[in-house]
Parts: sequence; structure tokens; C-alpha cells
Amino acid sequence: MSIVITLTPELEALLRDKAARQGQDISLVASELLASVLKWEAQESQEAVKGIQQGLDDFDAGRFRFFHEFAEEQRRKYSLPSDS
Repeated sequence: MSIVITLTPELEALLRDKAARQGQDISLVASELLASVLKWEAQESQEAVKGIQQGLDDFDAGRFRFFHEFAEEQRRKYSLPSDS
């Protein structure tokens, strides 16, 4: 399949340089880069959802602290002034 993408001159130069350094066709390098980014993005999204679900599960199970407790702990730990 063919897709036309307009790149900035700077981005095109970087892509051409990378393709030249690898001795590969610029289309192949661009395709591999896009595939890599899309795979990374999907994995990051999946990990974010997993982390959010873990937080919700922890909350439901009563494994949480109120913010004021956390803030006070951080003030003591880092010798920060209190809010009062």
C-alpha cells in the first residue's frame, strides 16, 4: 500500500541520513520506524490501563492513603515546611 506523507525538511534529512547510514531504502527505514513507534504506543497504552486498573483494585481493597497523610510523610522525609 502507498501512503504519501509530507515531512519537514529537517525530518526528511534525518530520515535520509538514517537510511544512508544503514544502507537501506528510505521507505523501508520509514516503515520500520513507524511500526516500532506504533508497537511502543500500543504497549504504553496497555501498561497505562493496567496501572490504572491496579490502582482501582488497590482502592477497592482499602490499600490507599489519604493525600494529607502522604504529604505529611514527604514533608518529614525531606524536611519541608508544614502547611500551617
